[in-house]
Amino acid sequence: MKVLVVSRSGREVVKGGLDLKASAKVRDLQEAIHHRTKKYYPSRQRLTLPLQPGSRAKPVVLDPKKNLGEYCDGNADNLTVVFKDLGMQVSYSTLFFFEYLGPLIIYPIFYYYDVYQYFGYKGGRVIHPVQTYAMYYWCFHYFKRIMETFFVHRFSHATSPLSNVFRNCFYYWSFGMYIAYYMNHPLYTPVGDLQMKIGFSFGLVCQFANFYCHLLLRNLRSPDGNGGYQIPRGFLFNIVTCANYTTEIYQWAGFNIATQTVAGYVFVVVAASIMTNWAIAKHRRLKKLFDGKDGRPKYPRRWVILPPFF
Repeated sequence: MKVLVVSRSGREVVKGGLDLKASAKVRDLQEAIHHRTKKYYPSRQRLTLPLQPGSRAKPVVLDPKKNLGEYCDGNADNLTVVFKDLGMQVSYSTLFFFEYLGPLIIYPIFYYYDVYQYFGYKGGRVIHPVQTYAMYYWCFHYFKRIMETFFVHRFSHATSPLSNVFRNCFYYWSFGMYIAYYMNHPLYTPVGDLQMKIGFSFGLVCQFANFYCHLLLRNLRSPDGNGGYQIPRGFLFNIVTCANYTTEIYQWAGFNIATQTVAGYVFVVVAASIMTNWAIAKHRRLKKLFDGKDGRPKYPRRWVILPPFF
C-alpha cells in the first residue's frame, strides 16, 4: 500500500510517499519515516488521520501498535496521514531526575554554607533543630522521588518534549531556592517544639503513604507502561481518586506546620492548585470511561483529591 505523509498544510513530509504492507504496524511506518528523514525519530512523530475541511472533530491519532490497514477506511491501497513534529524529546525518567536533582542539591547549600553574606547579611548564624530536621525531611523527599523515578514509576508515555525539562526545572529549582533561603535564614524564628513534632510526624506518615500509593499505581500498568486505564483500588484509593496527589499535598502541609514560612505555604498552595487541576481531569476521565454501560464497571463514588474538603 502507498502511504502519503503530509504536514497539516498539505506539504509532503516524505517525497513520493512510502510503500508498506497493509499488515505493517504504525510503528513500522514511523521507522520508515525516520529512515527517510533521519531527523524525525519515532517518539518525535505524531501521526493522525486527515480531517474533512471545516470539521471541528479531534483528529484520530494513530496507535503505534495497530496495523495500518485498520485506518484505510475501505481503501487498502492508499492511506494519507498527517505528520506533526513534536520537537526534541527526552525520556520521562530523565525529565524527573533533573527536576528533582536541583532541590536536592540547592537546599543543603543554604543549610551548610554561609551564603547569606552574599545577600548583605553580616551577622552570626545559629542553626535551630527544626532547620536541621527540615533539611533532612526535604532531602529525604527528593531522594525518594528520584528513586521512585527509576525503580517504581511506569510511564504511559515514553518521552516528553525537551522544553518541559527547562520549564519543570525552573519550577522546582526556583521554589527550592525560595524555601531554602527563608528556612535557613539567620533571622528565622522556629515554632514550638510540640508543633514541630506534630508537623514532621504527620508529614513523614504522608511520605510513606505516598510511596505506597505509587506502588499501587505501578501495578496498574504492565512493564512496558501500557495496559490502558484501570480503576485504582486499595488503601486510600478506595476513598479518593488521586490518593498520590492527596498524600503529596498533605506531606507538604506537615512540613509547613513544622517550619512555618511564607515561602513554604506559597509552594504548597501553588502545588495543590496544579495537582487539583490534574486530579479533576483524571476523575472526569475515569467517570467517563467507567460509566457502567455495555458491561463496563461503574466508577465508584469517591473524593477527587482532598478529603474531607474536595
